[in-house]
Amino acid sequence: MQGETGVVVIGAGMGGLAAAAGLAAQGIKVTVVEAGDVPGGKARGVPTPSGLADTGPTVLTMRHVLDAIFAECGTRTEDELTLIPLPRLARHFWPDGAMLDFFTDLEANIAAIEAAFGPKEAAAFRRFDRITRGMWDAFSGSVIAAPKPDLGRIVAATLARPKLWRALRPGLTMQDLLRAHFSDPRLVQLFGRYATYVGGRPSQTPAVLSLIWQAEVQGVWAIAEGMHGVAAALARVAERKGVKFHFNSRAKRIVRKEGRVVAVEIENGTSIPCSACVFNGDPGALRDGLLGDAARASMEDTRRPEPSLSAWVWAFGAKPVGVELAHHNVFFSADPELEFGPIGVGRMPEEPTLYVCAQDREMASPPPEIERFEIIMNGPAGHQPFPQEESQCRARTFPTLAAMGLRFEPEPDAPGLTTPALLSRRFPGSQGAIYGGSPEGVLATFQRPLARTGLKGLYLAGGGTHPGAGVPMALTSGRHAARALAADRISAAK
Repeated sequence: MQGETGVVVIGAGMGGLAAAAGLAAQGIKVTVVEAGDVPGGKARGVPTPSGLADTGPTVLTMRHVLDAIFAECGTRTEDELTLIPLPRLARHFWPDGAMLDFFTDLEANIAAIEAAFGPKEAAAFRRFDRITRGMWDAFSGSVIAAPKPDLGRIVAATLARPKLWRALRPGLTMQDLLRAHFSDPRLVQLFGRYATYVGGRPSQTPAVLSLIWQAEVQGVWAIAEGMHGVAAALARVAERKGVKFHFNSRAKRIVRKEGRVVAVEIENGTSIPCSACVFNGDPGALRDGLLGDAARASMEDTRRPEPSLSAWVWAFGAKPVGVELAHHNVFFSADPELEFGPIGVGRMPEEPTLYVCAQDREMASPPPEIERFEIIMNGPAGHQPFPQEESQCRARTFPTLAAMGLRFEPEPDAPGLTTPALLSRRFPGSQGAIYGGSPEGVLATFQRPLARTGLKGLYLAGGGTHPGAGVPMALTSGRHAARALAADRISAAK
């Protein structure tokens, strides 16, 4: 690696891969250093008898973001991956026996809600869908797709939609908005679940993030190769554009000289000269000085947010028994307070809602006898390991599912469990948070770090930066970083 110049990307997560591919597509020399042995960051795979099971993100929405990255590199998503539009967004189960499927079609969803919960709730859903569509139209371009939240465009967009004003008033939470629409607490619980998609609790997350429903209803894709396969495909395409990857190479220090980045040092003592660096890790690692004093100083003007939610995650192969599963499934608890109450004080939930990804369901071919599964139980960040953690997590996962009719033969063993403490070790500075900074609080969306930092030549990408958590958001952050870096190079050359 000695003697290479150009741009160094630290971290081969989704944001780093998008940045590397985007820069290479513009003819910029890129080297990626990654502490792990494969690309993907949190998008990892765990071996099972039927292949790798995802243990990380599983929901792919906003496919156009992925399409754009591949197109910039001269290829197409369908030439690199097998993406399958799912016939249903998710299947939802409650302890009282209620079940509800959601689809991409509005009228199909209205009919499903009416059949399960009655015409009053179906009408409430139609109103909710209308208001969240207005939110999406107002915020998707001015916040999500913009390199910096554009307050002027936000104000103009909301002024043009007076019906949104009540839903956007400061202090209104997602739970407040949902209770104003739905009478049935199960639907409040269901749509409040979207707060957890970005690492928040519905009682604390701003109402505007209800627009996440619109991102999902526009389409959800399953990936035959798994979400870890998306990372592998991005790395493969980036390599074809000339990007050099160095795995098992942990960055130790970002080196500054005369006020700008000039090199990245690796733990083995190697120094990689560079004109710029994209850091695809948790911004907390920079604030904690884990990449040196220069990088820490670059973050002095940014706010350290509270961490988002973490999780206990099972990934394994087994034969499912008793319930007809979709690809994405949610098994709700009877009382959300027994989930979010304990999480709010740093404990494992007493009665968790459980997300189950049946990775081989609703694909192009029938599932194998031993299917691949991922089960996510939300939890607090900053959680330290404790005695009987695995047995306690197991007791709150598999008996809960069995009580609702779903069993696995066999149940997974302890190595199939990822804990908040393990996530904290794997991703320094994160405290185990899966989604970067917490979305809770009125200004959380506007306080995430942007691509540019206070140090010339240092840029940020990943779920801890703008526009936030989720695969399409992390990919977008990488594109923002690549564009900012390329624009600054052009400006400096003039």
